[in-house]
Amino acid sequence: MRARSRGITATDVAQLTSGKAIARAADAKLSGGSGFSGNAYTAYGRRREPEIAAWVAATHGIQPSSALFHAEIEKRHLATPDGITVDTGGRVTLCEIKTTNKSWRSIPRTYLRQVWWQQHVLGAERTLVVWEEHDDFVPVSDEPRCAWVDRDEREIRHLVGLATELIDELYRRTMQRRGTLPAAGARAAAEPVRPREPFRALALAD
Repeated sequence: MRARSRGITATDVAQLTSGKAIARAADAKLSGGSGFSGNAYTAYGRRREPEIAAWVAATHGIQPSSALFHAEIEKRHLATPDGITVDTGGRVTLCEIKTTNKSWRSIPRTYLRQVWWQQHVLGAERTLVVWEEHDDFVPVSDEPRCAWVDRDEREIRHLVGLATELIDELYRRTMQRRGTLPAAGARAAAEPVRPREPFRALALAD
């Protein structure tokens, strides 16, 4: 949990719908999270995930995983896919598992952002998104549904850009709290603006 709190996860990125969402994401990150600790639906999802993961392993050969991975270049880019496999050619394939009480016509955009972020972090080529619909916590079908999501470099570049903005905002706020950075607007107008440092490590409070 400590490692996740000090990096940018797929859950964080899922909320980055645009640059306007940066401030909200920074608020949540610096306050220790959104305050949501789970409900009956998330508890049900946790109970069902091992069963669904076993089905994925049996039908698609993707093994369950609970490991936390970081990107090769920026180690504060984090992801915990629900399943992972590497073929003989070194190609990485992931799995993401969801439970829902809604009938999906397509994979929700929020979950697609999580998938693309995981692909970025692990260098994966595609992800099997698996979802099980339930009615009052009873599965509506004998087997879950699934669909492949291919790697999308354009979407990944967009998410990485938003994540970098979030890192910068976290850095700025943390330095202000420590008294080492003037508040916004407090600099003299003539003071040159230092260029942004890409991939700067998060400076979150210990």
